[in-house]
Amino acid sequence: MAHRLAPGDVAPTFTLPAAGGGTVGLADLRGQKVIVYFYPKASTPGCTKEACDFRDSLESLQAAGYAVLGVSPDPVSAIGKFTENESLNFPLLSDEDHQVAEAYGAWGEKKNYGRVTEGLIRSTVVIDAEGNVELAQYNVKATGHVGRLRDKLDI
Repeated sequence: MAHRLAPGDVAPTFTLPAAGGGTVGLADLRGQKVIVYFYPKASTPGCTKEACDFRDSLESLQAAGYAVLGVSPDPVSAIGKFTENESLNFPLLSDEDHQVAEAYGAWGEKKNYGRVTEGLIRSTVVIDAEGNVELAQYNVKATGHVGRLRDKLDI
């Protein structure tokens, strides 16, 4: 089982390629709170639902001081299409070698229709302005996740 982050841990730093070009790094967002959510595959039903929920909630999340980053093992071309097709208004990042997902405990064994496989575990980590983990959630359900997260963060 992958090491999972817990409140108070220092969030692993990263810089990843972003949809639309360029890179985004956690250090670029120092001084603000960041929601990093890991999703398995762009343009699939659950991942689309979750991304659109973040899109539709972004204004209130930003008003509460949070930036949102979506991370998946998809190539930049796939997350670029996903961003465009769903009019996503926050950065999606490509973690093709899943090193960032591993560092965040979001990569490992999971059950899918009774089969055990290795892959991305749908997870969300909230990082405070100083770069420490405020909240870490693993094996989250896509539907309703953003609403539950907003309740947990009191937004």
